[in-house]
Amino acid sequence: MSVRHQVSDELLMDYASGSLGESWSLAVSTHLALCPESRQRLEAMEMTGGALLTAIEPADRSVDADWEKIRGLLSANVTPPPAKAVAPKTDDAILPEPLRSYAGGDVDKLKWKQLGPGAYHFPIRTRDGEANVRLLRIPAGKPVPEHTHGGRELTVVLSGYFKDGNDVFRRGDFEEADEDLMHQPVAGEGEDCICLAVTDAPLKFKSWVVRLLQPVLGI
Repeated sequence: MSVRHQVSDELLMDYASGSLGESWSLAVSTHLALCPESRQRLEAMEMTGGALLTAIEPADRSVDADWEKIRGLLSANVTPPPAKAVAPKTDDAILPEPLRSYAGGDVDKLKWKQLGPGAYHFPIRTRDGEANVRLLRIPAGKPVPEHTHGGRELTVVLSGYFKDGNDVFRRGDFEEADEDLMHQPVAGEGEDCICLAVTDAPLKFKSWVVRLLQPVLGI
């Protein structure tokens, strides 16, 4: 099945150039592992960037070494960890690499923490401290409390699906949200929806009850 909701060109270019932080890169690399079309777009960007650098000669010869270093990095496809998305093998794993290594195993091996009735999360540590990274497990047919965002949120669906307005997000789909979006995603019927979520600020919930519990839940 083709992935309908793909990472934006702007974010993919930041990933390709190595300017994207580790936490955000983990979300992008997870999407890339599940989306052949986005991997092709990334390859095209890297090839174009490498060709442009090869064609440009620096005016100041004193910076030749820096340019050679850049060319070497592009040739090696080196970006900050997690640099390489690994297409999943034909097994039953829900988490692709490198996400599975960050989590310490697949979803059935994790010690999930309860968020609410039937809902769980699993925090993932990254070295940059730039954003909060976690796996979310939302029970089938249940909504996430209505909320907006204090900053950026990246979400990648790993299992099941969720509906957000008129859009349906399935395995591999990528959603980018910010403070302008007020929404209430609803997990699809039939199975729990498991997602990777990366945020750089706490969510802003509409319900005052959820807001009171927010410090305890860590969301």
